[in-house]
Amino acid sequence: MEINCTEIDHVLEKYYLSPSYAIEFCIGFPGNLLVVLGYIFCLPNWQSCNIYLFNLAVSDLVFLCTLPRLSYLYANDQSETSPFVSIINRYVLHVNLYSSILFMVWLCMDRFLLIKHPTRNHRLLKPRTALIVTGLSWLVVNMEVAPMIILMVQDLQRENWSHSNDFANLRGDVNTLGYSLGLTFTGYILPLLALCTFSYQIAHLLHVQERALQRRTTSYKRPLRVVVSAAAMFLILYTPYHVLRNITIAFQEPWAGPETCTTMYIRGVYILTRPLAFLHSVINPVFYFLMGDKFRELLLTKLRNLARKTDQRSKPA
Repeated sequence: MEINCTEIDHVLEKYYLSPSYAIEFCIGFPGNLLVVLGYIFCLPNWQSCNIYLFNLAVSDLVFLCTLPRLSYLYANDQSETSPFVSIINRYVLHVNLYSSILFMVWLCMDRFLLIKHPTRNHRLLKPRTALIVTGLSWLVVNMEVAPMIILMVQDLQRENWSHSNDFANLRGDVNTLGYSLGLTFTGYILPLLALCTFSYQIAHLLHVQERALQRRTTSYKRPLRVVVSAAAMFLILYTPYHVLRNITIAFQEPWAGPETCTTMYIRGVYILTRPLAFLHSVINPVFYFLMGDKFRELLLTKLRNLARKTDQRSKPA
């Protein structure tokens, strides 16, 4: 069956976005919920890294709760019936997108400082400081994403409150391309550079320690792998999304001329990158178990105890 280029976005939304969002929810929600409950019920003493990880998990968990509705709407060719819910969903989605990488930056900073100050005598390693950094991070991310509310409201008005568009297709008084480029730089490029910097600093510090101690600091190799993996994950998942989002917006500017099949193909490729970017919420729980042995051990112990109690109750008296 031949598909007209004007139908590409519709086909991809129904047969690609809908199942992709459903799968991400089914895999990511249980993992993040387990981590959030594990931190609440299994970890009595919180350190700075635990505070960052907990906020990262909460952000992912709230975001994943928006996916079932989006998946259902795309699967059934339905428009968003509630403008308020549409705005909240899109807002939560983008807050998570940029809070995730920012909290990962603080986690990597925490790993670097812990290697440099194993006794945790650095001010930035204190839980109180982590709480302040966390509060400021939420404030900054919400300030970055807040202008999108104006765009969404104006775009919904233009669509007679009957259709909710993705960020790249929003139209309003705000310069969408300029705003998207600014958001890409402050919300993605700067944090990514910070992740790469911490990777380099940790590698350099481990190299110095190896030369000084004349042995391989095997116990500190894992933080380096974690930081490098985090930087690689966001580079692979976020870069295509941000590049295609800005290109899609640029091709809809007045100076780009009327829409052509090329524009529709670009929009289609952009749609392909969206679930890829949100895949970080599914992968992030892996970092929770790599970052701290104590949390992993406490959580596994708690699960084993629950399994043992359940097994004892199920046995006949």
